[in-house]
Amino acid sequence: MPSLPFDPRRSAPARRAAWRGALIAGLLVVAIVAHDRAADPWFWACALVSILAGGWLASPRAEGSLPLRETARDTRHSLAEALLANIPDPVILIDRRALVIEANAAARALLPALRPKYPLSFALRDPAVLDGIETVLHSGEPLKTLYAPRVPTERTFEVQIGAMQGSSDAEGQPNLVLFLRDLTSAKRLEAMRVDFVANASHELRTPLASLLGFIETLQGPARNDPAARDRFLAIMREQALRMTRLIDDLLSLSRIELRAHVPPTTPIDVGPLARQIVVSLTPLAEERGVAVTLEADPEPLAVLGDRDEILRLVENLVENAVKYGGEGAHVAVRVARTPCEEGRTPQIEIAVQDDGPGIAPEHLPRLTERFYRVDAVSSRQQGGTGLGLAIVKHILNRHRGRLSVESEPGRGSTFRAVIPALVEETPPARPVPSPQSA
Repeated sequence: MPSLPFDPRRSAPARRAAWRGALIAGLLVVAIVAHDRAADPWFWACALVSILAGGWLASPRAEGSLPLRETARDTRHSLAEALLANIPDPVILIDRRALVIEANAAARALLPALRPKYPLSFALRDPAVLDGIETVLHSGEPLKTLYAPRVPTERTFEVQIGAMQGSSDAEGQPNLVLFLRDLTSAKRLEAMRVDFVANASHELRTPLASLLGFIETLQGPARNDPAARDRFLAIMREQALRMTRLIDDLLSLSRIELRAHVPPTTPIDVGPLARQIVVSLTPLAEERGVAVTLEADPEPLAVLGDRDEILRLVENLVENAVKYGGEGAHVAVRVARTPCEEGRTPQIEIAVQDDGPGIAPEHLPRLTERFYRVDAVSSRQQGGTGLGLAIVKHILNRHRGRLSVESEPGRGSTFRAVIPALVEETPPARPVPSPQSA
């Protein structure tokens, strides 16, 4: 087919289309990055490249060598799609009628009903977002609002709505960009922080109030009563020890969390550590009428671990079983290498089984939460802080392990801590010389 002669009147709209498309993509990225100043410089580079590419396509130099109308359109779409696809958060472009122009993969995953040229309200019916769009259209000023869908799971997004001044429809009205930032994890962490502070304050306030009450009594009515003074001092000592245990657990949890992303590198044999803990807890078990037995494989049960943390893990599991198993209970501690499929890393399992009252199913998912207690009164009477299993979970996280719990009311409980075993590389066999080479 013979090439058509160059016609400035026909090429001008294509140049404008190329420039407009690249400018839209560039301004989109600039708007997003401007909000997040800590964004990767790659985004700035993408914005600059897209704008420069549009400028080149719009220049007369490109006219004689390219079928400009088709190339400009294809380049415009490919640049916009590439930029949108590489933005991890949902981004939606709409016109002044709130019809969808474009959306990236994250937006389509969040809102499956999104369709180009269809109203945004078909997929997103949140009144705050739709009212925000109207506000931006009338004022031209960007705004932020929240979008909190509850289906299929409860999530929270910050929605930033702004007009794209370099992009407009046929009537000169600016198009809008919606940028959704997922705040679900941040909200959850904030709620956990608030709960943690409230629970820690409550746990410390209770023994402090008890101490203050006894001090006032000793300064007043019991000043000259030796028997009452001795009784009150014993209670005060117990409350002070309770606060000490709580503070020690809080500090331990904080230290473990600080090192959560630093995997331990020291080879540790778990068997002797479990034996050490069982021996140290024997007096407590005898005092409560509980029998503790240990079964450990004779071979070394090595893991890459932190010795103090492994000791704390085993101690917390065994001590819980002794305290809550009930008088006359039996606690069985087993440490063994678990069989594994070929090609998988073998595991070292620490299992602590008791025949106590057991735990109801609704409590099992929350056992490792900080300050969570199945029976708060019984836990405090036993001297528990509510942090023991939370510490176990964080120790296992650092050691790339996991915790599982099996329990039924009236049938006891089994806690299993599993840690990847240390696998020593077998040196390659030395070649045996053949008789001929000898």
